Amino acid sequence: MIHLREPRWELIGVTVGAARTSTEDEWPATLSVQSLLEQGWRPTPFREFVLKVHSRCNLACDYCYMYEMADQSWRRQPRRMSRATLDRTAARIAEHARSNDLSRIGVVLHGGEPLLAGPEHIRYAVEAVNSAVDSRTSVSFHLQTNGVLLDSVYLKLFDELDIYASVSLDGDEDGHDRHRRRANGRGSHEEVTTGLHRLTTPAYRRLFSGLLSTIDLRNDPVATYEALLAHRPPAVDFLLPHGNWDTPPPGRGDDAATPYGDWLVAIFERWYRTPVRETRVRLFDEIIRLLLGRPSRSETIGLSPVAVAVVETDGSIEQVDTLKSAYEGAAHTELHVGRDTFDAALMLPAMAARQIGRRALADACAACPVHRVCGGGLYTHRYRSGTGFANPSVYCRDLFRLVTHVRDAVSQDIEAYTRKVSSQEGTG
Repeated sequence: MIHLREPRWELIGVTVGAARTSTEDEWPATLSVQSLLEQGWRPTPFREFVLKVHSRCNLACDYCYMYEMADQSWRRQPRRMSRATLDRTAARIAEHARSNDLSRIGVVLHGGEPLLAGPEHIRYAVEAVNSAVDSRTSVSFHLQTNGVLLDSVYLKLFDELDIYASVSLDGDEDGHDRHRRRANGRGSHEEVTTGLHRLTTPAYRRLFSGLLSTIDLRNDPVATYEALLAHRPPAVDFLLPHGNWDTPPPGRGDDAATPYGDWLVAIFERWYRTPVRETRVRLFDEIIRLLLGRPSRSETIGLSPVAVAVVETDGSIEQVDTLKSAYEGAAHTELHVGRDTFDAALMLPAMAARQIGRRALADACAACPVHRVCGGGLYTHRYRSGTGFANPSVYCRDLFRLVTHVRDAVSQDIEAYTRKVSSQEGTG
């Protein structure tokens, strides 16, 4: 955590917007940031900035949290972030990096589908940030895309500007096309894999960050994993479908079953037992890091502070955008890059709640033996009307199943290695 100068962290007079009035008695709206400051807590500066450069998409994926779930505010957003807004956002990012002495930050170009903004607008966004940020701060640029529009024009641009791309792919053709379709119902697998083939040619492979794959219990887990491996990704992120206690995800009932945990365990066994590591699976890597006492590098698991800010196409500063799956206005704040700093955003109860670790957990989570690894699960998945986000994840049982399985597998290997070393030393 960066050490921050004390005078800056007086409670700034900013409030969560009117869109939250129906949840004003729910946690974390009831969290007192002033009390946290008096107890010695200090916020962690934002290190990642997600810029919604385009608010629409060329696919109509039926599980999309942006367009198909509770929050429909995308309809009121400009289609594209204007150059004036990009300039103001870049200036705010630079201001935050300077005031907090940040040596490295990340900027994620996001949507919707960011490539709909056009190559010249993507160039403008990157150059605006690079021009604004002090030379003491290095900036890495990433872009999350559905892959449909990846062509030589974009790839040459990415190569020139060092933009690293992650692509959404849900496995083989049947598994992918079940959800990731055009508005007319036509599957996108062929177009996405064509884009991936272009990205993974020798000239551009260095720009390939990895694949994001949303879990569908109807898809065979190992077959899904191996379909992704065919593209030789440097990393794979398996994403749990967004849901919460009010609107549970598919197949997640109130019983003791662990369908998502079982699905992930099957892939873990395939991934972990192979003699040669084929790719990095982010969720598994993070669990192992946490089990070995290291901090998490992901908001999906563990108790590390979340240091991500989102800027919408109109310049609004928002919380992590997956919160849009919970209810209308869940990601909303009253802040805007035209008048507010990112330091001000850190003083919001909703932002602070993502940075206070164990203090943000429900009592049941804090009493759980794996809470330091699980971290209560993704914050988005904890929502329940009346109590807000002060709940275990709707995937609680699945996460317990996965974490304990990984723990046991790693522990067995460590014990076996220790016995082997002891035996060799005894005969040496």
